[in-house]
Amino acid sequence: MSVLEEKRRLAESIIKKAGPLAVAFSGGADSSLLLALAREALGEGVLGITVDSPIVPRRELAAAKALAASLGVRHIVVPGREMELSEFSSNPRDRCWFCKRSHLAAMLEAGRKEGFPALVHGANADDSMDYRPGLLAAKEMGIAAPLAEAGLTKAEIREISRSMGLSTWNKPSSACLASRIPTGSPITAEKLSAVEKAEDFLHDLGIGQLRVRHHGDTARIEVTEADFPRFKDPLFRACVADFLESVGFIYSAIDLKGYRTGSLNRPIDSINNISDSQ
Repeated sequence: MSVLEEKRRLAESIIKKAGPLAVAFSGGADSSLLLALAREALGEGVLGITVDSPIVPRRELAAAKALAASLGVRHIVVPGREMELSEFSSNPRDRCWFCKRSHLAAMLEAGRKEGFPALVHGANADDSMDYRPGLLAAKEMGIAAPLAEAGLTKAEIREISRSMGLSTWNKPSSACLASRIPTGSPITAEKLSAVEKAEDFLHDLGIGQLRVRHHGDTARIEVTEADFPRFKDPLFRACVADFLESVGFIYSAIDLKGYRTGSLNRPIDSINNISDSQ
C-alpha cells in the first residue's frame, strides 16, 4: 500500500469514527474531497453546509451547490452574519478569526438542528505553515480537520481528487472577497460587490486565475504570466477600464508582479495616492 493510500484510509477512518457528521463545505478542493470521502464512508450520514454572505462569490456558491448535488449529498446553505461584526468589518489583521468563528457557529447550529451534531472542516497539512487565524478559530472550537489529521498535503488532496474524478482536483485555491480589501480599510457590501463584478467580468473575458484588489477608487489587477499579453491590446484595456469605471473604479492598474496570494498583507499607499502626487 502506498503512503498516499495509507493517508486516504486514515482520513476515512477518522471520518467514520466522527460520523454522522456535517462538513463545512465551500466547494474548494479540500472541502470537496472531504465531502466526497465522507459520502463514501458514511453514505447518507453526511450533510454538506455552505455559508452564504456578501464575502462569498456567487460563482463559488453555485459551484458548491452543483458539486454537492453531483455527489448525492444532502446540502444546505445558511446565512453568514460576519458583516454584522465590527471586529470583522473594521478589517483588522485577524479578521479571519472572527469570521471563521461566526461561520462555524452558524454551521454547528444548523447541523445540530438537522441531526448532525459533529462538524468537520477541510484544512490540509500544509495550512499550518501559513498565517491562518481562521484555523486557530476552528481549533479553539474543537472542529476537527480529518484531511490535516491524516497528514494529507494540498498536492496529495489534488491527486486523490483526480483519481476519484472530482472536478475540483485542479481548482485554483481561492479566498473570500474580503481578502481583496487592504487590512485596515473597512469592509463594506459595496466594495465586495464592486470586486466581484470586476472579477466576474475578467473571468468572462477568458482571464484565468486573477485578483482585483480594492484600493479606494483604484482597482489593482493581478493576473498570471500567461494572461499578461492580453493587456497589450489597447482595445482590450479600454474595455476593461470602461467596465471597472462603471462599477466604481476611476482608475485601473495592472500589478507588474502578477497574481500572488497574500499581496495585501503589507500596506500599499502609493496606489491610493496617485492623484495626490501629480
